[in-house]
Amino acid sequence: MSALVQPNSDPSDYDGAPVRMEPFDEHNQRLIGHVHPPDWKNPEPADRYHLVVIGAGTAGLVTAIVAAGLGAKVAMIERHLMGGDCLNVGCVPSKGVISAARAWSSRRREELGAPPSQGEGDFAKAMERMRKLRADISHIDGAQRFTDAGVDVFIGSGRFIDSETVAVGDTRLRFKKAVIATGARAAAPPIPGLEDVEYLTNETIFSLTKRPQSMVVIGAGPIGCEMAQAFARFGTKVTLIDMADHVLAREDPEAAEIVQREMLLDGVQLELGASIERIEQRGDTKVVIFERGGQRLEASGDELLVAVGRKPNVEGMGLEEVGVEFDRAGVKVDERLRTTNKRIFAAGDVTPHLKFTHLADAHAATVIQNALFFGRAKTAKLVVPWSTYTTPEIAHVGLYEHEAKRQGIDVDIIKVELADVDRAILDGEDDGFLKLVLAKGTDKILGGTLVAEHAGDMIGMLSLAITNKIGLGKFAGTIFPYPTQGEVFKKAAGVWRKGKLSPTVQKIFDLWFNIF
Repeated sequence: MSALVQPNSDPSDYDGAPVRMEPFDEHNQRLIGHVHPPDWKNPEPADRYHLVVIGAGTAGLVTAIVAAGLGAKVAMIERHLMGGDCLNVGCVPSKGVISAARAWSSRRREELGAPPSQGEGDFAKAMERMRKLRADISHIDGAQRFTDAGVDVFIGSGRFIDSETVAVGDTRLRFKKAVIATGARAAAPPIPGLEDVEYLTNETIFSLTKRPQSMVVIGAGPIGCEMAQAFARFGTKVTLIDMADHVLAREDPEAAEIVQREMLLDGVQLELGASIERIEQRGDTKVVIFERGGQRLEASGDELLVAVGRKPNVEGMGLEEVGVEFDRAGVKVDERLRTTNKRIFAAGDVTPHLKFTHLADAHAATVIQNALFFGRAKTAKLVVPWSTYTTPEIAHVGLYEHEAKRQGIDVDIIKVELADVDRAILDGEDDGFLKLVLAKGTDKILGGTLVAEHAGDMIGMLSLAITNKIGLGKFAGTIFPYPTQGEVFKKAAGVWRKGKLSPTVQKIFDLWFNIF
C-alpha cells in the first residue's frame, strides 16, 4: 500500500499497513527508515506522561522535543510518516522541484548572453535529486532522533479512551495533558466524474518519475500556481483552471497580476473565471469540461492535478468520546489552543487556523506555555507571514489595505517599485514592488506585501518589525549593504521620511540655509 494518503481517504486506512513510497528507490527507503522505521519497536510506556502528542508533523514534533528538553515526560504517536506534510509531501519536496524548474527556465538566457540550452533535460534526474535531498534531511524528523532526545515514540494509531488515557493498539498511555497535532490532507472538490479518474494532489505529484507531456491543474492558489509554473518550465504543456478571475485570489491584486503575467510568459495556459461541469477519462487522457462566458470548453492532459481544499485529520481518534468538538474546518480551539476538553489542546493544520509550517511551529510554543505552565499565550498575538514560491515570489505579513479599511483603520500606503532598486535591475528581477500599510500619519507598520524573486527570504524583516513594534523610521537609520534587493525597505523609509517634510518644516530649513 502506498505511504501517501490518497484523496478523500481516511488516514486510518493505512494504519498498520506496510509503508511504501513510490518510487521505492534507495532514497525513499532511506526516508522511510527514518520517519517510519519498519523494524520499530514501541517502548514500554511510563506510568504517566506530562504530555502525550498525537501526530508527528511540525506542530507535534516541535511540541514534543521542546517539552522533553524542558524536562517533561513526553510520548509522541504517529501512525504514518513522521515529519508530516512539510517533509514528505509539502514544503520540502515542492521547493526541491521548484529549484530544479528555475534552473531549467531559459526565457532570459539570450538576454543575459548565456549559451542556448539544448535538449529536453532529465526530469527523472531532477525528481531523484528532490528525493535524495528529502531523505538527507529526514533524520531531523526521524524516530531515532526524538528517542535520543527523551521522547517516547510510538508508531501506530492513537485513540482517546478517556480524558486521561490514549490507546496505541493494546498499550495505554496515561497523561496529564494531550495535544492533537494530526494535520490535514488534500480534499477533493465535488466535481462529477472526478472519483472515476486517477488524479494527482500535492501528496502524490512528487512520486512522478516521467515528465507529463501535458497536465491540467485545477486551482490557482499557491500549490496550483507553484506546480503549474514549475511543470511548464520543465516543458509540460500546462492548463490552469480556476473560478476566480485572476490567480492567487487571496493576494494583493497588483501582486497577483505580476505573477500571472510571468506564468503566461512561461507558457501556462490560464482558464480563469471558469465553472467546471465534469471530468472524463478518454483513454489515457483526463478531460475537464468547463463553462466560461457562456461557452462550453475542454482542457485535457496526461495528468490532472487537483490543488484545491484541505481536510483536517480528525477521524478515528475518539474525539467525540472525550468531548472534543470539531467540524469540517478542524478541531475547535480557543485563543490558547485549548479544545472543548480543557485537558486536551490542538495545534497546527488540524485547527481552523492558517495552514503553514511556521505557524504550526509557533503553535507548539503556545501549547507548551499553556499546557505545561501557567502560561497565557494567545494565538491572536502571533504575527504570521507567508510566501508563495512562484517566480516572482509573493510574500505578505500583517494587514492588507482593504482589511485595515474594513476594520475602520485610516492608513497611508507606501509603494516602492523594484525597478528603483539597483540590485533588482542588475539581476533582471525588477518586475515587483514593496507595498506597506502604515497607520495614518505615523510610521507604524500594519502590513506589507513584497513581490520579488526572493520575497520569502526578505519578508522576515517586516515580520520582525511588526512583532517588535519597530517603526518604518528605524529603517531609514539602518545601514543596508549595497547593492542588495533588501534596500527596498530603506527606500520605503526614505519615501516615508520625505513625506514628513511638511511645508512648515521646509520653510524652517529655507530660513536656516539663508543665514548659514
